[in-house]
Amino acid sequence: MRFQSLKCMLHQRRTRSILRWSRYLFFAVGVLALSYVGYVMLDANLYQAYQTRRFERALESVKPAIGHVEQVRSSPLPAAADAGRARVVRAAPEGFPLGQIKIRSIGLTAMIAEGDTAGVLRRAVGHVPGTALPGQQGNVVIAGHRDTFFRPLRNIRKGDEITLTTLSGSYRYQVDSTEIVGPEDTAVLDASPGTILTLVTCYPFYYVGPAPKRFIVRAHQVVR
Repeated sequence: MRFQSLKCMLHQRRTRSILRWSRYLFFAVGVLALSYVGYVMLDANLYQAYQTRRFERALESVKPAIGHVEQVRSSPLPAAADAGRARVVRAAPEGFPLGQIKIRSIGLTAMIAEGDTAGVLRRAVGHVPGTALPGQQGNVVIAGHRDTFFRPLRNIRKGDEITLTTLSGSYRYQVDSTEIVGPEDTAVLDASPGTILTLVTCYPFYYVGPAPKRFIVRAHQVVR
């Protein structure tokens, strides 16, 4: 009887010990997860602030030439920025800042970087390689995360104005439509004979985990 009682006591102690260490483990995992999220958000905000200031300074140096790309002067951006100061025909290196997107009606402003990798989209919205660049004829495709830079897209409406500003000029687009498609539907990336803009993000906006669909915004360039 005493042996059974002792055995039961030892079992209870082990159970309490396991539960105690499990709580410590879950607490530590939670702290690490929150720390990582905080780091990612801080890194993205710092990147956006730094690149925005840098872009605005560069923009000031070429402002008299906006709309006249053949007269664009030098800027403080690296030499690779030549791809952004003229009507570009080639994409910039991955991660290179191309310009800025602004949608005043929904309060969205973000720097655009070249590429659509996880590293690029963590810090900015990304220009999808192989698609037209701002100022070129064709389909300019820009992707962003639904839970960071492109979250305001949930409020976008037909007729809203989108502005893409680069060192070669400012290009305005008007929203034509929004749609929800599956991730396998790559037709939204196809080239276009016109001058259009396509914004891509995951959907639903408040889905927990990898979202199963894509939210698409289509707009045409407005010449004024």
